[in-house]
Amino acid sequence: MPEFLQLLPPEEARALLFSNLPVKKINQEKIETSSSLGRVIAGNVSAPHSLPEFLRSTVDGYAVLARDTFGASDSMPAYLTLLDEIPMGSAPSHGIGSGQCGLIHTGGMLPPGANAVVMLENTQVALGGDRPIPGGEIEIFRAVADGENVIQIGEDVRSGSVVLKSGARIRPAEVGGLMALGITHLSVAAKPKVGLISSGDEIIDPFKQTQPGQVRDINAYTLAALVTKTGGDPILYGIVPDVRSDLEATTRRALNECDVVVITAGSSASTRDMTADVIASLGTPGVLVHGINTRPGKPTILGVCDGKAVIGLPGNPVSALVNGYLFVVPLIEKLLGETPHPLPVIAAKLTVNLPSQAGREDWIPVKLTPLVSSRHSLHFQRKWGETEGGWVAEPIFGKSNLIFTLTAADGLLRIPPDVTGYGAGEMAEIILF
Repeated sequence: MPEFLQLLPPEEARALLFSNLPVKKINQEKIETSSSLGRVIAGNVSAPHSLPEFLRSTVDGYAVLARDTFGASDSMPAYLTLLDEIPMGSAPSHGIGSGQCGLIHTGGMLPPGANAVVMLENTQVALGGDRPIPGGEIEIFRAVADGENVIQIGEDVRSGSVVLKSGARIRPAEVGGLMALGITHLSVAAKPKVGLISSGDEIIDPFKQTQPGQVRDINAYTLAALVTKTGGDPILYGIVPDVRSDLEATTRRALNECDVVVITAGSSASTRDMTADVIASLGTPGVLVHGINTRPGKPTILGVCDGKAVIGLPGNPVSALVNGYLFVVPLIEKLLGETPHPLPVIAAKLTVNLPSQAGREDWIPVKLTPLVSSRHSLHFQRKWGETEGGWVAEPIFGKSNLIFTLTAADGLLRIPPDVTGYGAGEMAEIILF
């Protein structure tokens, strides 16, 4: 039985993999901004003009010269003559002079001369009128400062400034911001093609009826979903039997057609396992790592063949998916040129003791439950040591070939290699799915 090579911690293994990949120019494609959600920007994006392009009111009220309101109060209001209502969506037809004001709505353009807006609730129509009439007087009960309740030109974005840096992933806010600047098309990183190969005589297509001893292919589809979510383009190469020549031929074809190749099964210490040998035969430097000091996923293989990454993952679905998060996801992000970003992490209180072997990194699926009766969103991170509210983490125990242990989980609890476990009631770090 073949022995594992020296077991490496995940971070060290990733670093070794990345250091053996050549630095390549990110392939780009131009797409519509409206369809760019989740894509990674290729190249800095600069503002073609300032935003906003004109002085805008942040409230409903009256556009004024600030100095005309100085000293105004409930007992001694200032009186200003209303010129007109300022129309929305067009420039005002005239400016505001001393002693004058204009009725303005939220988002409206300030007329020339005006430099502040008095909120409607701090005013009233003089002489008990029901509504403001051009030529009538408006009583001002509160003074405003120059620029008060006004968004200045370029206060959001200055013309020519970099609004989004290369490597940023597009979120809904970025889509809206780009549209506000009239940037309707955008250069993004092309999706890396990730070839997915399932191996094993016992594996069959999910659309077929199983016979005794057979199992449906899970890994190709969970990993394809993970690749898609991360921004890659998954290409399924089907199921390869435990025949060395078949696995090598399929892997070689996938390597020629894709940027990354992922093989599931065939990576554990077994006389039938051929993945490491196949990877070694496909190019230099070949196998870099055969064995990760983690649970699950010890038999993971990392290799580079003539400038392209080839990863061998365990066949057990939980191991394959967990190590897909650890190695496939950061690899795709690197190929996209994505700027490193923090993981979505919260702190939660453990319900049971969790022992761990010193020197090994453990990843355990957990179910999160709120400590308070009202449900809070998992997207809000709570501070360590917070006692009011928060979350309870209940480990979901199960063997690594039981995929539904992950479907019931909200995230993964990491036990670092220098920790021998956590006790019930302790706070632990949970990485959310």
